[in-house]
Amino acid sequence: MMTNWEIIALEPNDTIRTAMLKIEDGALRFAIVTDNDKHLLGTVTDGDIRRGLIAGKTLSDEVASVMNTEPYSVADTVPFKEVLSDLQSKSYLAAPVVKNGRVVGVHTQTSLQQKASYDNPVFLMAGGFGTRLKPLTDNCPKPLLHVGNKPILEIVLERFVKAGFHNFYVSTHYLPHMVREHFGNGDKWNVSITYVHEDEPLGTGGALGLLPQTLPDLPIIMCNGDVLTTLDFEKLLVFHNQQKGVATMCVREFDYQIPFGVVEADGTSITKLTEKPTYSYHVNAGIYVVERALIDTLQPNQNIDMPTLLESQFSKKVAMYSFYDYWLDIGRIDDFNRAQRDIRTLEL
Repeated sequence: MMTNWEIIALEPNDTIRTAMLKIEDGALRFAIVTDNDKHLLGTVTDGDIRRGLIAGKTLSDEVASVMNTEPYSVADTVPFKEVLSDLQSKSYLAAPVVKNGRVVGVHTQTSLQQKASYDNPVFLMAGGFGTRLKPLTDNCPKPLLHVGNKPILEIVLERFVKAGFHNFYVSTHYLPHMVREHFGNGDKWNVSITYVHEDEPLGTGGALGLLPQTLPDLPIIMCNGDVLTTLDFEKLLVFHNQQKGVATMCVREFDYQIPFGVVEADGTSITKLTEKPTYSYHVNAGIYVVERALIDTLQPNQNIDMPTLLESQFSKKVAMYSFYDYWLDIGRIDDFNRAQRDIRTLEL
């Protein structure tokens, strides 16, 4: 959570007296000096002003004459927890936040200790039939199947809410009224939930095209509504912003052991024999971050899945985020039964 920095903003030709007033009003013990394009030029504290006055400066001199031209600052991509730890270790109350050299906010110890808040939309996909989970899904959409004492989708939603997200969109198709009746408009969780309905299945990528044109120009996190995970969504968002691509796909390592000896040959001559080898692959975890520009490429009611959509963007950058947190895709009865066991020990 970034504090509004405009109240402590100065230009280099402002007076030292003006700086003192800004510092007093801002209650952060420092002010930020920028140029007209908001590039960070320096910071000034009570101590800087006191040293300047002792050296012969007057209150009418320019603040540029006493400011620190090599101030401590943090990039906007640094996770909040790391910023807080750094501020505490250095005994700083606050620090300017910069993006491409320009000031975009201020992190304070107080604001960082409060719950983070992200305006990024979260798109939860809850329209599938859950065919492989029949007969459990004959009269219940898969996202409403209970794992422990809550529906799967509620566990997913609450993970995002706990991380500080509050702007949700949910896609529906199969038994949509049941999903809407359970989650409503999100008031129970103090968040906003908006529904987009697929009259015909459009695929995970096509459903993006139903999102409203009024979405903020921020990266959008997508997540299948049947995924249990302890993934750190803040770190994912930071990673995506650092990559500067059109999308990020979350992946997991998957080991597959062939239960037979694998034979390699040159014609009729065996050249190598490997007994029951294990191969490792990266598999799609069903969690993505996408830029608004990618959504704008979709045609209305276009039927396309996410892998195909992302393949069309390989000429641009599609990043891969490999993570090792708990993850389970509840696609089959065996997965559902495992989820019932795992939920007892997971902080979900």
